[in-house]
Amino acid sequence: QVQLVESGGGLVQAGGSLRLSCAASGIIFRVNAMGWYRQAPGKQRELVADITSGGSTNYADSVKGRFTIDRDNAKKTVYLQMNSLDSEDTAVYYCNAVIKTTAIAPFNAYWGQGTQVTVSS
Repeated sequence: QVQLVESGGGLVQAGGSLRLSCAASGIIFRVNAMGWYRQAPGKQRELVADITSGGSTNYADSVKGRFTIDRDNAKKTVYLQMNSLDSEDTAVYYCNAVIKTTAIAPFNAYWGQGTQVTVSS
């Protein structure tokens, strides 16, 4: 099956930076869009940024100019560089990828287990 494994979360002071990584593995025929979502306590999960297989990106307004998403298609890995972090960025960050497991299978969305990002003020 498909697995998404995230890394790079942790505790950082306000104004600091973190880089998240998420690698897809398992039975994978093709990876379409990949992205990052986050969920803060008491709030709904929200899109942070996503990127198509061709490299087109989309960002939430709250992170534009501070976060950068990119991907390595050969490694089936997506990254999220987070700069100028503030307390509002504290959340569990989840990786998402849209994947076909075989040539005839439909695309399905898969999720990582989540990684905690905590920004101290």
